[in-house]
This record gives sequence, C-alpha cells and structure tokens, in this order.
Amino acid sequence: MKMKEYLADQIGLIVFYLLLMVFITAVIYLDPSFKVWTNNIIYLNVVALVLFCMYLLGSYLIKKVYYTQVIDAIQGEEEEIIHRLPAARSYEQKLFRILLQTNYDQQNSRIEKILADKKDNFEFISSWVHEIKTPIAVSKLIIENNTDNTKDEILNSLGEEIDRIDRLVEQVLYYSKVDDFSRDYFIHELDLSLLVSECVKKHAKIFIAKKIRIEIYDLDIMVTTDRKWLLFILDQILFNALKYTAENGVIKIFAAKDEGEKRLMIMDNGIGIRNEDLERVFDRGFTGYNGREFNKSTGMGLYLARRLARKLGHDISINSVYGEYTCIIIHFPKHMDFFNVAKPWR
Repeated sequence: MKMKEYLADQIGLIVFYLLLMVFITAVIYLDPSFKVWTNNIIYLNVVALVLFCMYLLGSYLIKKVYYTQVIDAIQGEEEEIIHRLPAARSYEQKLFRILLQTNYDQQNSRIEKILADKKDNFEFISSWVHEIKTPIAVSKLIIENNTDNTKDEILNSLGEEIDRIDRLVEQVLYYSKVDDFSRDYFIHELDLSLLVSECVKKHAKIFIAKKIRIEIYDLDIMVTTDRKWLLFILDQILFNALKYTAENGVIKIFAAKDEGEKRLMIMDNGIGIRNEDLERVFDRGFTGYNGREFNKSTGMGLYLARRLARKLGHDISINSVYGEYTCIIIHFPKHMDFFNVAKPWR
C-alpha cells in the first residue's frame, strides 16, 4: 500500500477534520465573549494538524505492515494461505480476514467441482472411446472375413455396427451440449404417440433381430416439450430396455394422466435392476451390476436422460424388480414455469 493510495482512501476523514477545525476556529475567533490572540489560534491549528498527521502516519504504517503480511501469505503455498494470515488487531482487519476466508472457501469449492467434472469427463471419454472402438473393430472383421457370408448378411452386420457408432456419437454430442442447453431448445405442444412411433422405428432392427414384441397403447396425449431433446431421452431409455431384454421378450409403452401430471411409461420384462443399484442408475458414469455383467457400458444414457428431462421441466423415475421387469416413467407436470425451464440443474 502506497501513501498516496492511503491518503486517497482517507479523503473523507481528511475533509471532516478540515471542516471541524474551520468550525472550531470560527467559533473561537468570532465569539465576542472570548479574548484569544490570533497567534494562539494558529498554534492550536498547527498542533491539531501535527497530531492528525501523526495519527494518519501511524495508521498507515500499521495497515501497511498488515497488508504486506497478507500479500506474503497469498503468494505462499495455496493450502497454507489462511493459516499464514496475520492475526487481526482491529475490527476492520477481522472483517477483512473473514472476507478472505469466505472467498478462499468458495474458490476451493469451485476448483474441486471443476476437478470432479474434469475427472468425470475424462472417465466418460475414455469409456466412450473403448465403446466406439468395438463396432469399428467388428466392422473390419466382417469385411476381412466375408467369404462365408452373403452380401446381404455382410451389409446387415455392417449396418448394425454403423448404427451403434451413430448412437455413441450422438450420445457424446448431446453430452457436450448439456451445459449449453438454453441456446438450443424450442418448447411447444407435441403428440406423444408420434414421438414414440418415431423412436420405435429407429430401433426396428433390434426389435426384429431379438424377436422382441412391442405393445403401444393409450398414447393419445399431447405434451409440452422440445421435440429433439425428448426424442433423445426416449432413445436412451428404449435402447436400455432393448439391451437388457432377452429374445422373445416384450416391451410395453403406454401413458396415463391425472390432475397433476401426464406420464409416459416404458416397461420391459428384462433382467431388472438390483435393489442396491436402483437408487444410483441415474448417477453419472454408474454402470451397476447389469452394466458390468452383461454389457460394457458408459453409464451415461440414463444420466443424460434424467438431466435433460429436468432441464425441460420434466422428471424421470424408475421402478424395477430384479429378474422380473423394469419400468421407467417420464413425468410431464401440467403446471410449469417455462421461464425457468433452461436454468442450470445439478
């Protein structure tokens, strides 16, 4: 801290002192009941000025020492900043220390969150890269060992692997956009049956290959949402249902509504979810017992589905009995504040 900066900071006090001394001098000099020599008035002002300057100088030196120690502490090792701060000797320094402590804690929280997000992103990208390498490798093998297969079989196999690559690329694309959601959505009323039909059609090959029966009913409901983002959510949920449903299984898609909300249910008779995994299936990167036992998985599908659903003002819940069924429910509340739809959600 420089003296010039300190004096500029104390300008209010200096002005107050000058006005006070002018007032006192005027009262003494103009009051006819007091006989005071002019030299005495000058002497009084000089002494007061000297004392005031000594006060300013002393205050400046004390604050300079304190702020120098604070700067030295800040420039030291980051984890030792708070412990190296000098002890507060005044109320002002105490407030300053509290301010530094609060700012330090908030900054540490932000850094920890950034590091956690960076770690999660790295784990997701690593898992995603391993996932996408598989269909690429399978495609190469199909091309190299095509002597025993017909042309149609080769094309079908390649088509399946390309669809898998396309799904993984789409997933990472939506993951990259999830924090910038507010720039890319359009809320309007949509026919739920048309959205479901489009999503089911996209996965028709898997339905046919695994001989899974699809039952769709009671979908004559209009919902207020964004078409592109809801289709992605449906795609993630339906793909999960298909992945964990055995051959000749059945997937049911139906809707219901009451006074508070509309609901879309996607139910399969697949392997179900263990109780210990049920509360964590929407966590980022969580694959659970099913993901480790039956398929390699990024653990991002349901995480993205719920996060995007909540950004749209919807929600997703899940019911399951291990070995019997899984039912994922998308909730569409009837009363929403669309001004708050795209606000960040964590």
